[in-house]
Amino acid sequence: MIKINIVLITGAAGFIGSKVSQMLLEKGYEVVGIDNLNDYYDVNIKMWRLNNLRKHSNFRFYQVDIEDFAALNVIFQLCRPNAVINEGARAGVRASLANPFIYFSTNAGGNLNLLELCRKYDVPKFVLASTSSLYAGQELPFHEDLPVNTPISPYAASKKAAEAMAYTYHYLYGLDVTIFRYFTVYGPAGRPDMSYFRFIRWIMDGTSLEVFGDGKQIRDFTYIDDIARGTIMGLKPVGYEIINLGNNNPHLLSEMIQLIERYTGRKAKFQYKNFQKADMTATRADIRKALAILGWQPLTSLEEGISRTVEWSKENWEWVGKLEF
Repeated sequence: MIKINIVLITGAAGFIGSKVSQMLLEKGYEVVGIDNLNDYYDVNIKMWRLNNLRKHSNFRFYQVDIEDFAALNVIFQLCRPNAVINEGARAGVRASLANPFIYFSTNAGGNLNLLELCRKYDVPKFVLASTSSLYAGQELPFHEDLPVNTPISPYAASKKAAEAMAYTYHYLYGLDVTIFRYFTVYGPAGRPDMSYFRFIRWIMDGTSLEVFGDGKQIRDFTYIDDIARGTIMGLKPVGYEIINLGNNNPHLLSEMIQLIERYTGRKAKFQYKNFQKADMTATRADIRKALAILGWQPLTSLEEGISRTVEWSKENWEWVGKLEF
């Protein structure tokens, strides 16, 4: 049995990483947070998340890039984690088209650094955040046994490489690995470049919404608390498993916009743009494996999740309204 009480979390100031860190801290775990605090998106929201984590006495933070093996080595040696959750990644399909190199150096190379240090310091458990973007071109609902050999964006390809290397370390060195393929995560304190965050901001500002395509894209929107809860469940010993975390109840993008309109009390104006070739038209997770192995299922409806997200945005509008996209 793997005994876990010290968890190293990369991307600890990120959207998902900060929520996972918060939940672990509240459960009494010691959390070692790592984040390079890059400016891919407005660092002010990263600092807001990080400052909330720093209120906990069982949290340690290091501003380090996961591409820096030497710096990571010092942290592993000093902190001796018995589990690693790798949430530190370059995210975003469209941005990966502009700079594919950074996606591979971080998402594949940085992940390899962490795996190698797990081997070196006998860390028994590794959890990797992956993506539903790997399922492009497959039939719905997406289940974990589908072949994912044709990624259509550098982002998806970099995550496929990370998954493959994680299996290699499981096979060669017995590392216990849980890989989660997340489905369209949303919620309070998300990334400003994500569609729902932009839509709330634009509606509140009275600015036209930029919509790629006709708004009929279908997404398996999954609330951040459900994702973080499932990720923590993945710390249990599984051998090597790839597990979907999704809502299994997809909605049209236009439905999400209508909910934002309802809870902001404002009507949206639209500016339609061409559909991006690297995007997916529809996603839906088969989550039977998550239920069978982890006992996990989503608890938050899209309506409830959007309501909470809009409320958070309103409460923090003094600084949220000034964030750069």
